[in-house]
Amino acid sequence: MRRSLAAIVLLSCSLLHAQNSPFRDLEIVESTPAGTILDNPEIRNAREVWVEMIGRAKQTLDIEEFYVSHEPGKWMEDVLGAIYAAADRGVKVRLIVDSRMYKTYPGSVDSLGRHKNIEARRIDFGAIAGGIQHSKYFIVDRMEVFMGSQNFDWRALEHIHELGLRIRESRIASAYTEVFETDWQLASMDPAQIKAYKIPHSTFGKPVEFTGPDGEKAELLPTYSPLGWIPDSTRWDEPAIIGLINSAQKTLTLQFLSYSPLERRGGSYTAIDDAIRNAGKRGVKVRMIVSDWEKGSPAVRALKELAAVPNIDVAFTSIPEWSGGYISFARVEHCKFIVADNEKFWLGTSNCEKSYFYATRNLGVICTSNLLGKTLARIFDKSWNSSYKESITQDGDYKPREHGEKK
Repeated sequence: MRRSLAAIVLLSCSLLHAQNSPFRDLEIVESTPAGTILDNPEIRNAREVWVEMIGRAKQTLDIEEFYVSHEPGKWMEDVLGAIYAAADRGVKVRLIVDSRMYKTYPGSVDSLGRHKNIEARRIDFGAIAGGIQHSKYFIVDRMEVFMGSQNFDWRALEHIHELGLRIRESRIASAYTEVFETDWQLASMDPAQIKAYKIPHSTFGKPVEFTGPDGEKAELLPTYSPLGWIPDSTRWDEPAIIGLINSAQKTLTLQFLSYSPLERRGGSYTAIDDAIRNAGKRGVKVRMIVSDWEKGSPAVRALKELAAVPNIDVAFTSIPEWSGGYISFARVEHCKFIVADNEKFWLGTSNCEKSYFYATRNLGVICTSNLLGKTLARIFDKSWNSSYKESITQDGDYKPREHGEKK
């Protein structure tokens, strides 16, 4: 696995540009589709942050991802090269991926698992809770975490709009390590052992506080899903998100790949939908972006109904195809975040459907920060005010767009 000159340059430059974040140990990180207007030069890209973080690992590197997808010559090559280099210098590397997605993308996982000091496991969250392993995070030396919407996928670094957080703080890292250790054990168990397994419980306690150079403050709390398989049930994603929505007094912005109050096996799921509707009814200005992957789905009717509520505007966004040709499962906004009053936000790995909170492994954070909240609101506005946006109206006709493999 090569380590390109570009990766070395990125590693050097990233150390110089880290001060662009108002907090040394808490940083918004983006990925933007090539050829779009979505890039924010002052925000570092995941490709450089990942290489930098992995390059700092001295003892342990724990990675839990939906899947790993790599194409020769693409940016994931440098990330994988950094992982191999970490293992070669004695870092103990552990990797967990979703068992079903492994069947689609086995190559990089198998290659990593054969390397010295790297162990890879597959987890079947269908057998555990009825869903999938959908979280996307890694932990360096049990001290620093990256968590966000970016899959370990070359397309996520070059052709998808993504947002994540780099967090350097031992309590946050310990909280996510508890999740990792649980899944590491579950990944080695048979169905009978899983049924008998008692998840270790802990209480996170007070928010972690970060202080910027000008005395600016940020407070952070972890969140998790699914219910029943998390270390602290008081930090479950669903009530954390509903509490955030309920706290909004003036503005509420939401962005997801997918949003639906319909259950996949029938029935409805209205907890978050009701909270959004209530925000609009009490006068909060609500704006929501959903990716065009929802076009043509049953959720379109529900989105139209939501857009009919006073003070609520809903829109699809469609990212133009790359000038170099069609790329499957890409050219989309994949961000997952909610901002209340430009000062408090949730950012995570879940889409807004019931299964993500009740059956699927996901992580997130609740953060109170005027500076970071405004940054996320500005990122949202860039999409909202762009030509990529298409408002959802009652009489709109929204044809599905091809995103999969072309036949």
